[in-house]
Amino acid sequence: MPLIFNRRQIEEALEGVDVTTAIEHGFIAYSRGEVVVPPVGELVFDDPPGDVHIKYGYIRNDDFFVIKVASGFYDNVKLGLPAADGLMLVFSQKTAQLECILLDECHLTNVRTAAAGAVVAKYLAPTRVERIGVFGAGVQGRMQVEALLPIVDCRAVVVWGTGEAELEAYREAMSGHGLEIETTRDSDEVAATCNLIVTATPSHTPLLRTGQIRKGTHITAMGSDTRDKNELEPGILRLADLVVADSIAQCRERGEIFHALEAGAIRDGDILELGNVIADPALRRTDDSQITVADLTGVAVQDIQISKAVYEVLRRPA
Repeated sequence: MPLIFNRRQIEEALEGVDVTTAIEHGFIAYSRGEVVVPPVGELVFDDPPGDVHIKYGYIRNDDFFVIKVASGFYDNVKLGLPAADGLMLVFSQKTAQLECILLDECHLTNVRTAAAGAVVAKYLAPTRVERIGVFGAGVQGRMQVEALLPIVDCRAVVVWGTGEAELEAYREAMSGHGLEIETTRDSDEVAATCNLIVTATPSHTPLLRTGQIRKGTHITAMGSDTRDKNELEPGILRLADLVVADSIAQCRERGEIFHALEAGAIRDGDILELGNVIADPALRRTDDSQITVADLTGVAVQDIQISKAVYEVLRRPA
């Protein structure tokens, strides 16, 4: 029988894991061609609105392979239910036996997504971050900022949201982090005052326009993980000095890069892959006046890395 671990056990195990480093190494392995990641399995629902992603793969000559199922049903909050749910299945790469079930309720997906944002900022953010801007006052909007704290010195944050109730909840949830938090419903305020911006929403229409982006801005766009979602006007990617994909193959099919390619704003050859940027300093930001954009659609290697690391902790003898 496989071992089964609940969210509380998983959260305790995460305290012994350097998630950001594990995710960074995973991106490098992916860009080196050492990881097998088939296309994302996807179900999209209209009524109620939601999506389910199945992401899976393996690192060659590793011990395990992983299958992850994660959902986002955005009207769940009206029912008093979490918007996201999911689990990860860890199998032996030698025998295909199911080793463990991680009933993480999408927590591991959230953690590895935030860690990817930290990795991106480490290599693409300007030297001096004046202010962090966040689009999205939900769980990922909070976790992205928490993951940035060890990476950047800036503690000034402005958060954009759709309503005062969610913005107040954000302020309350983040009150213990030593941050100066302002909230707004005006995207111009974010673009005009922040040179590191994170978009973390399920928006289907652009939240940032090309004319709003000033020199020296870095944008991590991670909310658009389907063809329908779109947080950035495609012209922003044309304007950028560097456009970085977590997976070029995947971003051709979904996310901000997909929309920019469809609009003719960029060409395939304009895109760098994150693992290569990490491995090669020549591909990174070279000037604080550059505009950089990272499109994070979420790659299965992140799920593999975080699942393996957590399982290694959980299976240690007590």
